[in-house]
Amino acid sequence: MTAESTVPSPGAQPGYSSVSVIPRRESATGFRFPARRPPARPASPLPLLLTDGLAALAGALTLTGAHRRPLLTAVLVAATMLLRPQRSRPVAGVLDEVPALCGRIAVGWLALAAVVGAWHPGHPLSARTLLLGCTAQAVACCAGRAVVHLRRRRALLRRPRAALVIGPATTAQRVAAAVLRHPRCGVRPVGIVAEKPDGADGLPVLTTGQEVQRALIQNSVREVLCVHPAVRGVQGPLLRALAESGCTVWELDADTPSYASREQLAGFSCRRLDMGARRRGSLGKRLLDVAVSGMLLLLVSPLLLLCATVLRLTDGPGVVFRQERIGKDGRPFTLLKFRTHRPVDEHEAATRWSVAGERKMNPFCRFLRQTSLDELLQLWNVLCGDMSLVGPRPERPFFVGQFSQSYPGYAARHRMQTGITGLAQVHGLRGDTSIEDRARFDNAYIDNWSLWQDVCILLRTAAALVRPTGS
Repeated sequence: MTAESTVPSPGAQPGYSSVSVIPRRESATGFRFPARRPPARPASPLPLLLTDGLAALAGALTLTGAHRRPLLTAVLVAATMLLRPQRSRPVAGVLDEVPALCGRIAVGWLALAAVVGAWHPGHPLSARTLLLGCTAQAVACCAGRAVVHLRRRRALLRRPRAALVIGPATTAQRVAAAVLRHPRCGVRPVGIVAEKPDGADGLPVLTTGQEVQRALIQNSVREVLCVHPAVRGVQGPLLRALAESGCTVWELDADTPSYASREQLAGFSCRRLDMGARRRGSLGKRLLDVAVSGMLLLLVSPLLLLCATVLRLTDGPGVVFRQERIGKDGRPFTLLKFRTHRPVDEHEAATRWSVAGERKMNPFCRFLRQTSLDELLQLWNVLCGDMSLVGPRPERPFFVGQFSQSYPGYAARHRMQTGITGLAQVHGLRGDTSIEDRARFDNAYIDNWSLWQDVCILLRTAAALVRPTGS
């Protein structure tokens, strides 16, 4: 855990100049997150849903027996809806869907035949009825979907989605030109994001975060195309910022195909990248925080009272230590700890890295730090919503500004609520350890977050407390 007063350590690479608190919601590249926009709405599934339902009704008209037609129609429509794909894929036209559509329709009619055979063994559906029904539904379904896809393609031609292309300037210009030559893609590149322009003609090259932000807002950019694998590492913070602002991030194979993909853009294989912009389960994470922190506060309240009393008797007044830390989206909050060291002044409290080796610390204060009992008061921060049980450890404004400038992935840690413990801590990255390694583990935790991962980290933290190492 981080100490309450600081000096650059070997793990932090000394030699920084003092900087102010980072601007709220700003990445290490200098790119400010624009005001949060809702993600671009995908194409509504209702037109295709309605088309499939009407096609099932058309197929049901071939059924004989008026007395049982309503029930069989309901079974057929239900089977058709259940067999629909859960996630629609972009297709060039209805011809690409014909094999899958016919297969699903055939399965639906076979299920209907099985229901009729079980219900009226003496009056099964004839082969002629099955053939006519399948044919009628398939023709109606294909015709309806063809109309829907045609309307969508025309809408994309009228209002293509603005996109930024990120990668080496030469490659990005080539990809952008290819996409512009195929307007049926529905994507219109408006700018290139590269470290330096190559002097070639083409779209404007954006080299600073401010230029990217301006292009993003002025052109209502909703798509981001990465045209080189290295972009994900070099421009990781920028990609996360764009994803947070509501953009969809795609990776394009600009040269030889290196992976199989059913999705294409102007002939390039592409796949969607999950940059962790939208996190499901935040309600579950908050419920876990409230339940566990509330229960632990009740259970350890006698221990907290005992520690406060002994600390007051051995080290004088001022038992609780309050310090400003940087939380989610760069928002400051007041972190609570038991005071185990008294800095000389506010400057020392803000700029000294670690007090783990402080010899003037009395034995009880040293015991609190070695057992991490001084961190227990942060359960109150969790209960109030300033922190989470699991997440990147919060740091002081002085070091947040410096680390954000020196380590490209450090500022990206602030896209999630800070925590008492985290993936970096259970891998031994506490106290005077590598800041680069901490940022890498913290971002890996955020990118692969799940509620079960939080539970595992909490259990591993509890096990680690049995063998304390101090901070």
